[in-house]
Amino acid sequence: MNREWEILQIPGPTPIPPSVERAMVQPMIGHRGQKCKELVEDIAPRLKPIFGTTGDVLVLSSSGTSALEAAVVNTTSPGDEVIVVVAGAFGDRFAKICNTYELDVHRIDVEGGRAVEVAAIEEQLQAHPNVKAVFITHCETSTGVMHPVEEIAEKVHDASDALVIVDGVSSIGGAPVDMDGSGIDLLVSGSQKAMMLPAGLAFVAVSDQAWKVINDNPRPRFYLDLRSYKKSLDNGQTPFTPALSLLFGLQEVLSLIEDEGLENVHERHRVMKEMTRAAFRALNVPLFVSEEDASTTVTSVRPQTFEAEQFRKIANQEFGLMTAGGQQNLKGEIFRIGHMGYSRPANVLQYISIIEIVLKRLGHDFEQGVGTAAAQEAYLQATRELD
Repeated sequence: MNREWEILQIPGPTPIPPSVERAMVQPMIGHRGQKCKELVEDIAPRLKPIFGTTGDVLVLSSSGTSALEAAVVNTTSPGDEVIVVVAGAFGDRFAKICNTYELDVHRIDVEGGRAVEVAAIEEQLQAHPNVKAVFITHCETSTGVMHPVEEIAEKVHDASDALVIVDGVSSIGGAPVDMDGSGIDLLVSGSQKAMMLPAGLAFVAVSDQAWKVINDNPRPRFYLDLRSYKKSLDNGQTPFTPALSLLFGLQEVLSLIEDEGLENVHERHRVMKEMTRAAFRALNVPLFVSEEDASTTVTSVRPQTFEAEQFRKIANQEFGLMTAGGQQNLKGEIFRIGHMGYSRPANVLQYISIIEIVLKRLGHDFEQGVGTAAAQEAYLQATRELD
């Protein structure tokens, strides 16, 4: 299959808009010159609404995982008690980072495919009153679950002085988050998912309360020292050499989001979720996550009449449709479809039609066209609501 024909519907990295690709091939500039200063000063305020904050959003030249690590190393010291919600591979990654930095980790392990119950976090806070931070993943990419992070943040602050630290790597840009209104203290993300860029940038939004903790924290840190990024940002700079081509691309991404309107971007993601889920229900292929807990950016499917990996293989070989498999204990059990960033309802209709053919190849019993029709009806219903 020619790579240019591939249809990339995995939950990251995601397709790049052509205008963003063009922006990234601009001639290079000096990273300590006036042009770079103007670039940083243009980007910085335009990131804030996407994170639901009036505070600064720091940009690191690194992967999303570096933002998770930065959140840990800047806010905690060895021996601190923390709570980590683990509902999949990326919650587990947060826990591993905390263990690496010698924290006393209280895990809340949640059954795969389910969101955490807020009461479970409240119970842990009562049992461990000295907890310094609660770590949670907004969209658990490995399962397609979206946790109620805003409700959790409010409850945590009602019950304790702990910081609320949220992994928004696969949600920011594709789902609304009211960071300031709910009291989230650190909200981190990466560039390669709903932000429509290649991997290589990480984002960290920080609350006033979190800055107090960060500034008082004696733990040594260097490249991930958020104080350095804040100090440099105040001067229109970055503390280390920035990924300039990605910053050019980010500037164009922000223009695309603003042109569409942030609320419309979030609504588009919600519609794509509804179309995808409606199609699989009509096709009688089980969804892995309930409607209440489902993410707007990734849908997980747990087939019973065919093998997930065989489905992925045929879809890729015959049509170039790339979907993601399960991770950890879900490997071979589920497949995942990303519908975020540079993805539109038209793309959903395309991949649902392809999926129907693949299901026929696999001998799954259904009336041809019902999935596509269900996706169409979900789209029509959503657009009627907007009229």
